[in-house]
Amino acid sequence: MNRVGLITGTRKGIGRYLTEYYLDKGLTIIGCSRSDADLSHKNYEHFCLDVSDEKAVKSMVSSIVKKYGRIDFLLNNAGIATMNHSFLTPLSVVENIFKTNVFGTFLFCREVGKVMAKNKFGRIVNFATVATPLNLEGEAIYAASKAAIESLTRVLARELAEFNITCNALGPTPVYTDLIKNVPKEKMERLLDLQVIKRYGEFSDISNVVDFFIRDESNFITAQIVYLGGISH
Repeated sequence: MNRVGLITGTRKGIGRYLTEYYLDKGLTIIGCSRSDADLSHKNYEHFCLDVSDEKAVKSMVSSIVKKYGRIDFLLNNAGIATMNHSFLTPLSVVENIFKTNVFGTFLFCREVGKVMAKNKFGRIVNFATVATPLNLEGEAIYAASKAAIESLTRVLARELAEFNITCNALGPTPVYTDLIKNVPKEKMERLLDLQVIKRYGEFSDISNVVDFFIRDESNFITAQIVYLGGISH
């Protein structure tokens, strides 16, 4: 059976990589971002929306169900970050980060979760960050938004278990994407030094964990937060 996956934030970075990775495996992928993606593939469909727009998210999920009848896995990759001292962080930035990272993830979990519950099968993977357990300076709001994702993931795992839906989260160490390209080099080196394995993450490190989470055989794995690079609380 050709599996159907929904990945948010697919225009670039990790989301784009995961989309191409699963398309190469013959899966059907539906993606979204705020603007058009230049990805053309017979098994790919793209929606333009803000992930925190409830009406747009409902409409997107409804369209997918009408066309495919199911969504087998959801990767809540869409996210934004900031690196500022708390004193220098405007409330508008706080609101934007929480809208995308928390509200958007929740909306997709809720709407896609309903579809998965009807089909009695689903795999949800949310995106956390090592900035939360490491308590990184300058990332108070980003880390706090992802701490909310960790809590959401654990509670959803309990709520969705009866429907044969697992819910886990992956916390990547820095991967060289647009999200971190403007961060000073010394800051990144200090972060990498806190890891057990002192290197940048690679896209394949991420897909390796996602592969594990979404396997049929991983039906006993839920409520887990996996940090890359050897990070622990």
